[in-house]
Amino acid sequence: MTQPLVLLVDDNEGNRDLMELHLEGLPVRCVVASDGQSALESIAQDRPDLIMLDVMMPKMSGFEVCRAIKGDESLRDIPVVMVTALDSVVDQDRAKSEGADGYMVKPIDRDELRAEVCSRLQLEA
Repeated sequence: MTQPLVLLVDDNEGNRDLMELHLEGLPVRCVVASDGQSALESIAQDRPDLIMLDVMMPKMSGFEVCRAIKGDESLRDIPVVMVTALDSVVDQDRAKSEGADGYMVKPIDRDELRAEVCSRLQLEA
C-alpha cells in the first residue's frame, strides 16, 4: 500500500519546511506548493489525501483555493485543513463556510499537527 500523500501549501518556505519536519516519521509522503495556483495544479496532478492550506498567500488566498477544491465534485472529498495566523472566530467561520474540514492556528505545534494528520488520514499516531 502506498503512503498517503499530504500537500503542504504555504507561501513561506520556512513554514513548509517546518510542517514537513514535524511530519517526519509518520507513514506519509509530503509534497509542497508555495501559492494557491500551484496548489491547484498539484492537486489536479497528484490527488493528495490531505491538504494543509495556508490562508494568506499571494495570487489566491487559501479561502479561494478551498472554495475551488470543495466546488469540484471530483476533489471535494479531500480533507482541507486551514493552517493560518488568523485566529479570530470570523476567520474560522469563513473557513467553515468555504468548506474547510479543520482549522489550525500558527505557530503550529508539532504534536497537534501530527495528531491532526493522523486523525484525518486514520493513521496510528
